[in-house]
Amino acid sequence: MAITIAGSDSGGGAGIEADLRTFMALGVHGAVAITSVTAQNTYEVTMIHDLPPEMVAEQIRVVYRDTGIDAGKTGMLSNKGIVQAVAETVEELGFPLVVDPVMVAKSGARLLREDAIDALIRELLPRATVVTPNIPEAEILSGMKINSLEDMEEAARIIVEKHGAEAAIVKGGHLGSSESIDVLYYRGKHYYFNAERIETKNTHGTGCSFSAAIAALLAKKYGLIEAVRVAKEFITYAIKYGLPIGKGHGPVNPASWLIIPAEKYRVITMLGEAAKKFVSIPEVNRVIPEVGTNIVYSLPPFYARTIMDVAGIEGRIARGIEKPVVHGPIRFGASSHMARLVLAAQEYDPRIRAAANIKYDEELVKNAEEKGYSVCYVDRSKEPEEIKRREGASIPWILSEAVKKKGEVPTIIYDHGDYAREPMIRILADNPLEIVKIIKCIIHD
Repeated sequence: MAITIAGSDSGGGAGIEADLRTFMALGVHGAVAITSVTAQNTYEVTMIHDLPPEMVAEQIRVVYRDTGIDAGKTGMLSNKGIVQAVAETVEELGFPLVVDPVMVAKSGARLLREDAIDALIRELLPRATVVTPNIPEAEILSGMKINSLEDMEEAARIIVEKHGAEAAIVKGGHLGSSESIDVLYYRGKHYYFNAERIETKNTHGTGCSFSAAIAALLAKKYGLIEAVRVAKEFITYAIKYGLPIGKGHGPVNPASWLIIPAEKYRVITMLGEAAKKFVSIPEVNRVIPEVGTNIVYSLPPFYARTIMDVAGIEGRIARGIEKPVVHGPIRFGASSHMARLVLAAQEYDPRIRAAANIKYDEELVKNAEEKGYSVCYVDRSKEPEEIKRREGASIPWILSEAVKKKGEVPTIIYDHGDYAREPMIRILADNPLEIVKIIKCIIHD
């Protein structure tokens, strides 16, 4: 059980809304003590209504009396009275507390009044298990300018040793370095947490989700260093797959932590079923090309960015004596050509998630046309030389040529090959079971 003591974001991107999504994604039940109700969206905060401090405190106490609180976090505390009420209640109940010193919204709106900053430093920081300021917040809490990693180290030390927090982690998102580096000062030592810097404007709720992740992991009895490490990985996912909604800063996506593993399991399971059905098709051996057949299946298009997000069959499917042989296991990144085909197709039609290749045969093309499938021929002899020379460019070119001809992504694209390129039929569909169904249909009259 974890509790978020924070404001409500009517746009759903930050505050308690982001915290509860984070708690859920990390497998922790979440409770709330709402401090303020805000009218905001992705680019502005137009109104703030603070709840009475005694109401904030009572929300915490009533939850604690019933279920207990394994860890908590603070977000927007807004005014001095709320800060004092939260500090006294946490002192009374004694649960681990992550303090996210929210001072300014992503839109620039002030979320902590000037008279509350001193109360936060004097009364709440000494009760914090860990404080999680970004660089502008850390400058206020430490009283120093931060322009380098060394400055971050010093600011984290000051926040702990001068203000009494057990630990402080200064987040490096504002530093502008090639990586996003956070610095934790804990029990006299510095610890560093690096991640790729993701260029995106969809960062609303980053600080809320990061601090909520630490609180959730502390509630699950993680040690602090491990909790910060996992929280850093978690928030990197959430930023990478942030939601491009609204006119301003779109929200981060805590649900990606759950969605991606669940979808990967589903993809691998369905692709395995499709491979079994493929090799059991009567006479399917004859449609496997010299290079072998691969069947691929991608994550949903929003999460499919590279060939590593498309699963295929390691080593492909080859002709066998009596029936085809599946050479290897199913894994993401196992295919290059077919994966590129699916990714290219998704740019035109996000429903396309699966593809396979089989040997070109005039009879198969004829059967496909007679059975009403959308079929397109692409002349590979017209492929530009610069496309041929560029690694991985041929398959997207074939797809784009087919779309130009048909005005849509065809179900079947075929070619007569070219120098050192085997003639091929490629099938596209929304899932691999449908791919196998199409192949079975065009093999048998």
